[in-house]
Amino acid sequence: MGSLSNYAENEFMDHLFNGVATSITTVYVALSTADPLDDATGLTEPVGNGYARATITFGAAATRRVTQNAEVVFPQATGAWGTITHWALMDALTGGNMLAHGALDSSISPVSGNTPRIASAEIYVQINASTGGAGFTDYAVHSMLDLMFRNQTFSTPDTYIAIATATLSDSDEDTPADITEENGTDYARKRVYANTGGTPDWSATSGGAISNTDIILMIDSGDWTVDDWDTMTSCAIVTAISGAAKILAYDNNNIVDQRPRFGDIVRFNIGDFDISLS
Repeated sequence: MGSLSNYAENEFMDHLFNGVATSITTVYVALSTADPLDDATGLTEPVGNGYARATITFGAAATRRVTQNAEVVFPQATGAWGTITHWALMDALTGGNMLAHGALDSSISPVSGNTPRIASAEIYVQINASTGGAGFTDYAVHSMLDLMFRNQTFSTPDTYIAIATATLSDSDEDTPADITEENGTDYARKRVYANTGGTPDWSATSGGAISNTDIILMIDSGDWTVDDWDTMTSCAIVTAISGAAKILAYDNNNIVDQRPRFGDIVRFNIGDFDISLS
C-alpha cells in the first residue's frame, strides 16, 4: 500500500478548493534503496547500470484507492542497482514530483542481466476511511485519485457550505438524496469562493490544510422572518448553491447540536473551517 506525499496532499487540496493543481499525464514508478518519506527527501534511486523509471497505469478508483492494472517492466540491468526496499510514484521520467510512496513486500537486489518487474495489482494508493466523524466523501476521494493517477477530467468545483440535521458518512454523495438538510425559512447554502477574489474565501494550501479566511455567515439576526429551523447536527461542503449537488466533505462532530432560534446568528468564524489531508 502506498501513501500520498506531501506534494500530492497539497495538490489534492489545491484542486478541490483553489483550482491550481498541476495536470499529470503520465505516472512513473521509481525504485529506491531507502524510505522516500512523505517529503521525498529519502528517495534514493539507483544511478546508471541501465536503471530508469517505468510507466505505470491504474484502474478506476474504488473503495478509496487506485490499483495498478498492468505489469510494470523496468529496463534490463547492466550492473548492480543496490538493495531496493521502496517504490515511489513520480510525475516525470526524471526529476519531477513524488506523488506517493511505499515499501516493497520483500527487498530486491537487481544485478546485470536482471529485468525487474512489478506484477499487476501489487501497487495501490489509498486514502483511508474518515475517522472522528469528519472527512472527505468517497466521491471526492475517487474523483481526486482518478484525476491524479489516471488523468481523468475533474474540474475544480464551486464550494458551498450546507447545514444538515442528520449525520453524514463517507458514502454520502448526492444532495438531496444523501443529506437531510436544514429547510427552515431563510436558510440557504453559502458560497466560499475558490480564490476568485470574492469573500468569504479559502486560504492558500499549506501542509495539506486550508481554512476559511473570512467569516461564513449562514444567517444574521436581522435575516429571520420565521422561527422554524430544526436542530443542526452536521455541516457539509457541497458543489451547488441549491438543489442537486455533490458532497465533498462533511463534519458531524465539530458542530454543537442545537436549534437556532429567532434572533440568533449562525456563522463560522475565521479559521473555524479547518480542512486537512494527512
